[in-house]
Amino acid sequence: MNLDRDFTFQTIELAPDYDGEAIATLISSKHNLGNRKSVLYIHGYNDYFFHAHVAEKFNENNFDFYALDLRKYGRSLLKHQHPNFCKDIEEYFEEISIAIREIHDLSKEPIYLLGHSTGGLTASSYMNSGAERNLISALILNSPFLDFYQSKFEKFFSYWGSKIISTIAPYAKIEGALPPVYAQSVNKSYHGEWDYNLEWKPIKGFPTYFKWVVAISSAQKKLAHSNIKVPILVMHSSSSKKISTFSEVAMSRDTVLNIEDIKRVGVTLGDEVTLMQIDNALHDIFLSPKPVREIAFEKMFAWLLKIR
Repeated sequence: MNLDRDFTFQTIELAPDYDGEAIATLISSKHNLGNRKSVLYIHGYNDYFFHAHVAEKFNENNFDFYALDLRKYGRSLLKHQHPNFCKDIEEYFEEISIAIREIHDLSKEPIYLLGHSTGGLTASSYMNSGAERNLISALILNSPFLDFYQSKFEKFFSYWGSKIISTIAPYAKIEGALPPVYAQSVNKSYHGEWDYNLEWKPIKGFPTYFKWVVAISSAQKKLAHSNIKVPILVMHSSSSKKISTFSEVAMSRDTVLNIEDIKRVGVTLGDEVTLMQIDNALHDIFLSPKPVREIAFEKMFAWLLKIR
């Protein structure tokens, strides 16, 4: 499938927030039928939807496919906004609810929520308190951002330091907080196979706002009381490694998150959780080298068949 040819892009007008006018973008596959089960994809941080091959796989397996570019990300980023910024992760619930209602009104069939990284944290949070969570039949998490890849001391210092700084200066930020290693492992100009808009997904990432760190930490803490009622699939790589300079090992590890954190928190999200290891996967499992991602797709669709 081709991103320009095989999708429609619908602008969702949102209530203005502290940055002013806000929009989200609902992306729909033109190969959707409108009368079958659907999946709604939510991207991660420093990210947006460009995963046409993921939509193609879902369509081939008898699902309609939709994705969101959340406010201040990708196609939804407006010139006056702070990129990827939020004060509370629940800010994204508005566009997620609108998208879920629209998909439900169209098909009346089960809807599955698929979240990657920070999108996995957002999706998990939504399934605990989002307005339309009862319309979701299952939750799929692709390397969800359930904890920071830091020691306990680093997390304590990061949270309280960010809280103090952002209280004084709400838009205070730090440059280069994201090492470029992961981006270099997926981008076609470096070592990966994916071509995407570098203004929407920069190799060095956008500046990281201290207020955003507090928002993410707070959302992660709330998951200690998670009680998601639908089946949950938590997909993760077989290993993780934090490195600051690219090497070949980056092509077969999660270099962004600690898989032990994903497993530890993941099993507590609800009553029916399946942990699924994908050997040699990257942080975004579906951007891994083809043999790896094909196995991931096969395992995920087998799980979906089992829970129906």
